[in-house]
Amino acid sequence: MALPIVHYNDTILRKKGSKVTVFDASLTRLAEQMIATMHTAAGIGLAAQQVGHAIQLCVVDLRGVKVDFNWELDGSKPPKELFMPFALVNPEITFLPSDEFVYEEGCLSFPDIRGDVIRPDAIRVTYQDLQGTAHTLVCDDLLARCIQHEVDHLNGTLFIDRMEKKVRATIEPEIKALAKATREAAESQPPKT
Repeated sequence: MALPIVHYNDTILRKKGSKVTVFDASLTRLAEQMIATMHTAAGIGLAAQQVGHAIQLCVVDLRGVKVDFNWELDGSKPPKELFMPFALVNPEITFLPSDEFVYEEGCLSFPDIRGDVIRPDAIRVTYQDLQGTAHTLVCDDLLARCIQHEVDHLNGTLFIDRMEKKVRATIEPEIKALAKATREAAESQPPKT
């Protein structure tokens, strides 16, 4: 079942996620719902904050992209169809020696807003799966970028924060309009009891 996606200016998008310490059926259910939400929205990644949960959990699925990227999961290279979509719990990124590159990013919490972001090309990410088992993924290109984008979300950082000022200035009117729409939608909701 797909969940509603939180849009920019909702305060939860700025909250650092708490570390996951309980690996149970509710965590698995949330990850499955996040994957369904990501697929419904035609995304390649989704963080828990984007569906209203401030925890260290994100999901990624690049099976459908036509971009080449390299990966090594726990010292081997399984076909991506065997491990994607996958959940990253409590991920920690280490940047590897590589060039930085510019890529136009979008975000499911910023519908129809895109802008260039500079990120390192290669990373190592250590994380746990939904059963709490530790993994290490070394990757580059779009997979590395997607994971960096989602882990930023888990720490309350948004892709617009990573843009150069001149890039952000070109989309500022759209960002302000989205922030206003999000605020108005929140104000029109009945108070929670």
